[in-house]
Amino acid sequence: MLIRSAGPGDAEAASRLVLLAIEDIAYRLTGERTEAAVLAKLAEYYLQPGNRFSAERHALLVAEEGEPAGTILCYGGDQADALYAPVTLALRAAGREDAVQDREADEDEYYIDAVAVFPSHQGRGFAKALIRHAELEAVARGYAAIGLNVDIEKDGARALYARLGFAEDKRISINGHPYRHMRKALSSPAGRSDEF
Repeated sequence: MLIRSAGPGDAEAASRLVLLAIEDIAYRLTGERTEAAVLAKLAEYYLQPGNRFSAERHALLVAEEGEPAGTILCYGGDQADALYAPVTLALRAAGREDAVQDREADEDEYYIDAVAVFPSHQGRGFAKALIRHAELEAVARGYAAIGLNVDIEKDGARALYARLGFAEDKRISINGHPYRHMRKALSSPAGRSDEF
């Protein structure tokens, strides 16, 4: 197993994994109605720097066969507004004047926007490895906490995050659906770097 930075050639795999992770939210954030169109728009976002879905926000887990098996998409909560803006502009340019993105991340945390592993690779500890990678990135960047949101109906995912040390601190709404916001305190060195 290898975790590496994502590159331009990973757009298709990363887009499929993001859709797997965020499901209906992807339709809202792309303004598209079909899976193929959603995937194409996510790939477009992925290839454009400076937005919440950009390649530089992804780390990919590569399985033994050399193919991407999973991804984790992260950024600082203090960067969220700037990263959400290009997506909002794209939606408005496409005629979606009602485009609004729910605030998902707290300002003081390193935020896991999406984590997903292809079904053929699940059950092998890959999601745990990706989350551990994100925790190390968070500490290296000077964040004292890492956070994520989990659908209130996904008890299995919530239990996994709880086993990894995350605890629910509040409930929020994303795309009109309730989510548990979960946080984990981290030991953080002084200073912060905004590079991933």
